[in-house]
Parts: sequence; structure tokens; C-alpha cells
Amino acid sequence: MPPKPPRPDLTQLSHQDKDRLIDALFSRLDAVEAKLGMNSQNSSKPPSSDGLAKKQKTSSLRGKSGKAVGGQPGHKGSTLKRVAEPTSTKDHPPPSHCNRCHSALALEQAHVLERRQVFDVPTMCFEVVEHRVYTVVCACGQRHDSVFPAAVGDLAQYGPNVRALGVHLTQGQMLPYARAAELIGEMTGLSVSPATLLAWVGEASLALQGTADLIARQLHHAPVLCADESGLRVDGKLHWMHVAATAELTWYGMHAKRGLDAIVAHGILPKRIGVLVHDCWAPYWKLDDGLHALCNAHLLRELVYAQEVTGQQWPTAMTELLLNAQRLSAAARQQGRPFDADAIAAFTTVYNDIVRQGEQLNPPQLKPDGKSGRCKQSDAHNLLRRFRLHADAILRFIADPTVPFSNNIAERAVRMPKVKQKISGCFRTIAGADNFCIIRSCLDTLRKQGYSMLEVLRRAFAGDPIMPAA
Repeated sequence: MPPKPPRPDLTQLSHQDKDRLIDALFSRLDAVEAKLGMNSQNSSKPPSSDGLAKKQKTSSLRGKSGKAVGGQPGHKGSTLKRVAEPTSTKDHPPPSHCNRCHSALALEQAHVLERRQVFDVPTMCFEVVEHRVYTVVCACGQRHDSVFPAAVGDLAQYGPNVRALGVHLTQGQMLPYARAAELIGEMTGLSVSPATLLAWVGEASLALQGTADLIARQLHHAPVLCADESGLRVDGKLHWMHVAATAELTWYGMHAKRGLDAIVAHGILPKRIGVLVHDCWAPYWKLDDGLHALCNAHLLRELVYAQEVTGQQWPTAMTELLLNAQRLSAAARQQGRPFDADAIAAFTTVYNDIVRQGEQLNPPQLKPDGKSGRCKQSDAHNLLRRFRLHADAILRFIADPTVPFSNNIAERAVRMPKVKQKISGCFRTIAGADNFCIIRSCLDTLRKQGYSMLEVLRRAFAGDPIMPAA
């Protein structure tokens, strides 16, 4: 925080100096009020920073659909349905005697009146399979010994199913190790320690390392890639979780830095030919091998803030333009007919007109003393400057149907590590954070491709890891 300027002696100031001081104080007050007015709906601040106070005003970008609340006409509901072949049956026969004349009933003539089914899971308990090897001596004196399977290497060990369950609970469902061990004990009767779970996580990381490396190579060659990053505490220090993702692939990487050093070290984004979707963070622009596309969801939130602060109409006009373009491009994409050159030119013309109107209302600020050099600009001016400089990246989703409107794919991937941090706390070691990145990359990717996370881990512990589709 910069040092607070000393309080001036007002008796020694001229009227002109007092006017300048008042202008400066009003500028500082406007900046403070603007900062206090930021929240998750009009800026990139996370919802957790909004606090518990009730929101007095909603600025959601989601408009009213005009539809009634609840299920819509024609919507196919889903409910639990009976199966044709139940696992077992339990009969409830009628009474043996008539409740009116007390005669004995012919129960052998009774027929099923109605069937109801109860879906449940059996009480779980562990089983122990003993492996035995044998030896036999031939008549010639040669001894022959059988051998254990490669996966059976200890006198007593845990099998792949329970190890997969333990890693799934801690890395897939984000449970703390102690709570996961307690749950396994209550479910199966096995007494597993948190340290054992930690060892299983290390084993799973080694088994899935090749899968994670393949995911990284596939992402490097992906035609469209979304990227994001978020801070996490590791060993009591701030580190950064970097994410690269597509609709079919997800990769996580941990690094002590947020900027270009981390991007280069991970090796996915540099020297990559394709479109990179991001939130306009400065280091991404240093990657000039491919094309860029900006997250319009971020821009929409900043437009909400610009409208609240300035009261001008250009933020609303730009918001309507982007949302209309999103709806029309999505409809065109579903019909398999992307926008033609005339439609793209029309959107671009309206876009430039709106930016020009905003620039006229928010001209650049000059230093009051007339000296050269940079001067602090308003948030509205800076936002308009971004719209002007990065027009191609902002409107790329119109010209290229493969480019998404927002960076939502990467942002959804970022949420999972944040969920783990909220539930289980920070990562205590760098190795633990790296293991999480490797395992979570494989789980998230293969779940996108139709596999269950438990099956992914079970196959990894069985020595047969699932590889992602190209």
C-alpha cells in the first residue's frame, strides 16, 4: 500500500490550490467507492468475496425467458423405474383365514396383485483372497515352482478396488484423508490409516503419469484450447494452479509462479498453432504463435460495472450486441451454417460504432500539470481501450464456429481444486499438489470421455490404465 500523503496546512493554500485538492480528494473518493462497488456480478471477483450480506440489487446477465416456473410442456421426466428381473423377491402372503367367516383360505390359488421394488445396496464387507504357489519335484530330480502374479508382491496387501476407492474419495470427491479413511472403515470394515491413503495417492500418480503426459501432448495440438489459472496455498506459500482444457481434455499443472515462466515450464501453450481462449491476462499475449480469443463472460461483467459507474448507454448496447451475437452464432452452429462475410462485417460495424461512442464519452485523461507521461485512466476508458485493441479476439467466436463464447471450459476445471482447498485445506507438500494435478487431469479427462472415475483408478492400480481418445 502506498504511503498516505501528509495532511496539508489549509491556511497556507491558495484558492486555486484548495480547488485542486478538492478535485484530487473527489477522485480518490470515486476510486474507493468504485472498488467497494465491485462484486462477482460486475467484475472478475469470485462469489466467495461477496460475503454474507444480502444483495440489494441483482445485475445478472441472464434475462427472463418468459416461461412458467418448473417443467415445461413436452419435457420428459425421469424417475426410478422397476426392472424386469429383480435380484430377489420377498412374498407377503394374505392371511390364512377369512376375516369375515373365518374359513381357511386356499393360499395356493393366490396370485400376484401388485409388485413394488426397493433399490438398495448390500451391506459391504471386505474379502480376503489367498494366493498360493506350489512346488513339485520331477522324477529326474528337477524342481518346479509356480509363481505369484505380478500384482501380488507382499505377504498381505490391499487390492486394486479398495485402493481405487481411497484415491477416488480423496482426489475425486475431495475428502480429507482422515474422513476418507473413516468412511472406508464404516463401509467395508477395513481399518485404513490416512498415511496408507496418502501412499495410495502416490501410487496412483505414478500409474497415471503416462496418461497425463499424453493428455498434455494432445492439448498442445488441439485446434482450440481454453486456459486459466488460480492461486492455491501449498506448504503455506502461494502457488498457482494452471489449467488447459477442451471439451474432451483437461490438464492441471502446479507452479510457484503465475506468469510466463510457468507457461514455458509446462510446455503446452508455447509454440502452439491454434486458438487460445483466455481472460486477457497479459502473459498470454506473449504467446504469438497462434490466434487469441477472449472470454466474453468476463467482458460482460465488466460492462455491467461500467454501466453502474458511468450511467452511460454504450455498455448496455455492447452487452446486447455480444449476447445477440452469441444466440445467433449458437443457432447457426446447430444448423451447420456459419455466418457469412456480410453478417460478420455487419456485427463488426456495429461493434466499432459502439466503441467509438464510448470513446467520445470517456476521452483519455491528461496530467493537470501538462507534463508528459502516462496518466491513470478511468475503468471505462481502459475497458474501451481493450475493446478497441482486441476486437478480433473478442469477436472471433462469430467468425470461427469452433471458438466458444467464453472461457467457461477452463473456469469449470479451476473450480475443482478450489473445492478441494475449501473442503480439505491447503496442500501440505509440493509432491501432494503435483500428485493431485496428475490424478485430477486423468479423472476429469476420462470422465468427459464417458468413463467413471472409480473405473479409471481401478484400471490404473491393475496395471492397465485407460488412455484418452485423440
